[in-house]
Amino acid sequence: MELHNLKPAAGSTKKRKRIARGEGSGHGGTATRGHNGQKSRSGFKNKRAHEGGQMPLQMRLPKRGFKNPNRVPFVGLNLERLQAVADKYKLSSITLENLVENGIVRKNDRVKILGGGELSGRLDVTVHAITASAKQALEAKGGSVNLV
Repeated sequence: MELHNLKPAAGSTKKRKRIARGEGSGHGGTATRGHNGQKSRSGFKNKRAHEGGQMPLQMRLPKRGFKNPNRVPFVGLNLERLQAVADKYKLSSITLENLVENGIVRKNDRVKILGGGELSGRLDVTVHAITASAKQALEAKGGSVNLV
């Protein structure tokens, strides 16, 4: 073996495809772009959702709904969930700090107490909002409600 007869293994290297460099290359003529049409022209750029002149789908569908930019989202907790949390963590008063500590809500969530379920004992609650039925149920058991 000498330097002049070194060459790569058979099939390990490939020639680069040179498009539009004459008929002899096998990629001349239409230069792999098919025949006429918008996509064969230079500078063609496809717009998102363009359907070739047909009315695009997002324009065919009706406009619906409304997103209120001033909406304040609350995390709802039913009374039965509060009772379960109080029993599990042995709490007599439930505050936002307790709920965040125990992973029930996130730090920046606003909490609203809903009236679903029953309470078995007295609970003092400090949250952002509460429904009338939940407040009535809490106070009937001797608990108190503080709004933040």
